[in-house]
Order: sequence, then structure tokens, then C-alpha cells
Amino acid sequence: MTVETEVAVIGGGATGVGVARDLAMRGVDVALLERGTGLNAGTSGRSHGVLHSGARYAESDPEGAADCLRENRTLREIAPGCVAESGGLFVRLADDDPAYFDRKLDACREIGMEPARLDPGDIRDRVPGIAEGVEEGFAVPDGVVSPARLVAATAASARDHGASIHTGSPVADIDAGANSERLAVRVDGGPTIAADSVVNAAGPWAGEVAAMAGAELEMRPTRGVMVAVDYSELAPVLNRCREPADGDIVVPHGEQAVLGTTSVAVDDPDTFDREDWEVERTLSECAAMLPALGDATVERTYWGLRPLYEPDELARDGRGISRDFAVVAHDAAPGLVSVVGGKLTTYRRMAEAVADRVCEGLGVEERCRTAEESLPGAGDPERLDELAREFGAVGPADSDVVSE
Repeated sequence: MTVETEVAVIGGGATGVGVARDLAMRGVDVALLERGTGLNAGTSGRSHGVLHSGARYAESDPEGAADCLRENRTLREIAPGCVAESGGLFVRLADDDPAYFDRKLDACREIGMEPARLDPGDIRDRVPGIAEGVEEGFAVPDGVVSPARLVAATAASARDHGASIHTGSPVADIDAGANSERLAVRVDGGPTIAADSVVNAAGPWAGEVAAMAGAELEMRPTRGVMVAVDYSELAPVLNRCREPADGDIVVPHGEQAVLGTTSVAVDDPDTFDREDWEVERTLSECAAMLPALGDATVERTYWGLRPLYEPDELARDGRGISRDFAVVAHDAAPGLVSVVGGKLTTYRRMAEAVADRVCEGLGVEERCRTAEESLPGAGDPERLDELAREFGAVGPADSDVVSE
């Protein structure tokens, strides 16, 4: 059986559902295909859930950081029930470079942020139990976002605007042959989807999807561990202000705190090692900021994969960057568009860039409206949790606060 559509989107994480929503709101017929039994099964659902202010990337990638700051504000407007207004702190310990601290602070100001500089007493007021060796810090508008709620609400909006969402639909092959103007996406055990354009939003698996169409997409995914501990006393997202390294962020998460993370290259996103040393190092490094974490009970650990694009990563170690994204058109497979890299905070902006590219090819002139229309259940956490369960979107990042 063959099903006709204008655009097939492959991947049911934040970027994929964001693309489906954007295109559907512009009147494009969209079918989203996710291989898992639910949405949010990959990178999005295994993140630490920080709604970045852009401070983390301000000195290394000011353009990407400015995108973060804008999208941070947008998501608070269109999806307030997906965001916890935690705020964030960057703190410098005695062994950390004061010159790096000053560069970070100046870079935040240059992108339009207004970070509040704090002395040790101010920091202790905001984070009781902070390390005795804290020297200085500054406050930024970080937040905590629920990937399950955000992905599910975005998918619900896409569906409300006419998109069809298909979970349990692994793609087995993509025919981009020269004998047809359309692409044919064959679903294992399901129909063939005939589409004018195919969006590859498969995250760490994007290289494999591109290869199905005879195209090349060089990926360099890295794994990182998240360690959730029993600790409810932290209010803001706590970042260590030093060159990016293992164990430099602690995220308040209900009755828990989520500690992260490591960065280790992997060859196969489906089968990769999970090492005890990553957990131990993350605990040790985060406890240097907040000593009580060293004695906290570990409730769960989970690993996420960063979908890094290799041409941008060859000269880097995979962590000291903004995780900025790339939209790639493939000469070997006309009509196939891949989106790689990025981060959860900027998923809507990534989707807009992809939709702009696809609509240009389709001759669709409708503009993006995703920043103007609130998501379904935007201010209702109970409704958002219902949607998360309906779409099977509850992942490790939310398993402690959103029940399946």
C-alpha cells in the first residue's frame, strides 16, 4: 500500500515534531514517522532538561547563544506549563580561572543578557550548602524544561493542524531514484509513504537514515551520563564557570537533582558502553560545587546521545560548543533534507529553518507562526501530562515527575 503526502518527517523527538508542527501550520500535508512505540525516545527524552539562557555558549558561539536567549523567552510564552522558572547560576570555585569567568560574564552581556554578578554571600543565600571555596558568580535566566511535555504538546499541535503522527513505524528504505520526482519511504511492516520531500530528523541516527537514500551524512555522536540523586534543596540550575568539562552542571528536578555530564564518542548509537567511571566522575565533580551531593542517594542513571555533525566537530572535543545545528540538502537524494546538531532549547528555531527550506522547494509562501501560537495545554500541567502519556513520550528525563 502507498500513502501519499507532501512531506514525510523521520524522527519523533523535539526537532521532528517541531518540523511537523511548523509545516502543518503553513498548510503542508505532513506525516511523521517514529520507529519507537512512543515519541521522545531518543536524545530529547534523555537530556538534563535545561532551558538554556545561552550563557553556557556565550563566549564560544555568541550567535547560537543569542538564539538560546530568544528561544528561552519564546518557550516561556508558548509553553509555560513545560517550564519551571528555576533561574540559573554560574559559580567560580577557587581553582577556576578568573579570566574565563570575566570572559563569560562579558559575553553574556554582549548577547543582550543582564547577568547579575554575585559575591559569595549572595550565592550562599541562593544555594545553601554551596562549597566553601566559591569565589564569585552571576545569575542568568536558565530554566528547567520537561521534554515529555514539550514534545507531546508540540505533537498535539501538529496533529491539530492536520499532521499525522505514526509511532512504531521504523523506516527500512528510502527510494530517491531518478525515475521519479517523488521520494518513496518504505516503513518496515507498514505502507510506503510517497512524498515530495523527506525531512531527516533522526538525531544520532541521521547518518543511517541518509544512507538509506544513497546520501552521505557524517555524524559523530557522543554519549553523556545523567545521574539523578535524592536532593530537593537546590533551587536554581547550578553551572560551574570553567572551561567545559565533566560534571559541571546540576539541575533541580522535583525531589531530585540531575547531575551531568560526560562526553565520549560512540560508533553505534544503538549499542554503546555505559561506564561506571562516568557516573563516579560526574558525582565527584558536581560535589565539588555542592558537597552534599557526594552523600546523596543515587536514584537513577541514564545516558543521552548528542547528534553532533562531524564536519563541525573534527577540530573539537565535542563539548565546548553550543551544539548549533545544520540543515543539509543532499545532491545525491533530491528532496531529502537533514537537520543535525542543535539542542532542546532551540528546537522550535531549528524546525523553522527546516520548514523554510522545505517550503521554498514546495513553493509554499506561508510564513512561520510557531512562536505566536501557544501549544495545547500550554498552562495546564495535568493536561500536558495526559498528552505525554497519550503519545508515549515519558522518557528517562521525566520519569520521576511524569508517570507513564
